[in-house]
Amino acid sequence: MKLLYFEEFGKLSVPQRLRPHLRKILLNAGIVEVPYRQFGMLFYFMIFSTLGVYFIKVFPVLQDKGYNLFFFFLLTFVVVAGIAFFMAIVMMVLVYSYVDLKVFNRTKGIEEVLDDYLNLVSENIKGGMSLDRAMWAAVKPEHGVLAKEIQVSAKKVATGQPIEQALVEFTEKYDSPMTKRALGLIIEGAQGGADVSLIIDKVVDNIRETKLLKKEMIAANATYTIFITFIVLVIAPALFALSFQLLNILTQFSTKIGSSASLTSAALPINFSGTSLSIHDFLLFSRLTLL
Repeated sequence: MKLLYFEEFGKLSVPQRLRPHLRKILLNAGIVEVPYRQFGMLFYFMIFSTLGVYFIKVFPVLQDKGYNLFFFFLLTFVVVAGIAFFMAIVMMVLVYSYVDLKVFNRTKGIEEVLDDYLNLVSENIKGGMSLDRAMWAAVKPEHGVLAKEIQVSAKKVATGQPIEQALVEFTEKYDSPMTKRALGLIIEGAQGGADVSLIIDKVVDNIRETKLLKKEMIAANATYTIFITFIVLVIAPALFALSFQLLNILTQFSTKIGSSASLTSAALPINFSGTSLSIHDFLLFSRLTLL
């Protein structure tokens, strides 16, 4: 609906000086155009949510208090501004989390296929291709995000940018030490005149060893996680249940023995007056511990 001006309000919600930074983050997430229309929809949602919370929760309370008109409007302004600020913070956090998750998934997607891609690049170089031609020829559709990024770098090189600079710009877009280290070594080798195919083979072996170590670490951590989860969810509640039954039995037993001993004149060497820990305190301790 044009009358709602979603895109216009979306542009107004993003300060001018933040737009380049926002566009860079969105590009890293694979979002080519800034979604000002969606930002405008979020702006309207924030307005209506703020008014809804105010009229449903706050307005009846202010009416019952019987404030004078000036104080009533002052409180209304403060409360509405506070609710709107809170809603804006929540929506910004949600949007940033969504974008950051997309960047993270793209980074992991690049790391998953990086060794296979570089292996193809090495084979192309051994076949007589130059580094740039070998990299462009190694791009396959199954490489996903990496294929798109390499194609972007190829366009930059076609416009006259050095391949080293294009690859550096690619690695700086993602927080991936593996990608930065691998392509950094290849760039240094190409600039130093070394055998690039040999360097790439070493890099591929290193990446695969790193992946194997990560899988082993994940498997080891998963074993400990399952063990600790089993203790928390099964063993600990069972032990607390047994302790509760034992405490209940001891309480009843000590009460009966204490009452029987009080009827006799003989003094017993053991005091059966009762347990020092109440059942209520034990239940409270158990619940807090399990939480």
